[in-house]
Amino acid sequence: MTIVEIMISLVVLGVLTMVALPEFSAWLQNQQLRAATEGSLNGLQIARAEAIRRNALVQLVMGPGTGWTVRDAASGTLIQSKVHEEGAANANVAITPGGSTTVSFTPLGGVGANTDGSAAITQLDFTNPTGGSCQPTGRMRCLRVVITGGGSLKMCDPVIALPDARACP
Repeated sequence: MTIVEIMISLVVLGVLTMVALPEFSAWLQNQQLRAATEGSLNGLQIARAEAIRRNALVQLVMGPGTGWTVRDAASGTLIQSKVHEEGAANANVAITPGGSTTVSFTPLGGVGANTDGSAAITQLDFTNPTGGSCQPTGRMRCLRVVITGGGSLKMCDPVIALPDARACP
């Protein structure tokens, strides 16, 4: 190989890298949003399963950020926790209803009243912290976790319409 061939190869590689970089960045952000959503869904599933297993009220407390803590409601014993920076620091979560931080699961797996009297979390929306808009108009694929009164948990895509199985109820 000559120096000219090597230089041409490097220029082609540089151009391809510059073309692919924005798509790779969007893909990476989408993966971080998915990791944050799946991590929170996992915490909710742990809290529900522990409530059934222990035959006791178990709470999941969200925050800070996408972190969460699962505790026995009566004793306050820590069952499991995840910090915000663990796997998905680059994601925002919006909790519905606003100001809520806790959801309590009963021994039968349903959602019960929180011990502090606050409203239980019914929905978690995960978005891009840099303000990128969600699909179909944007490049980010924002996700939602819906918690029903019966304790059912569903991860869904808020921009997809029913009857698609990925749509939010």
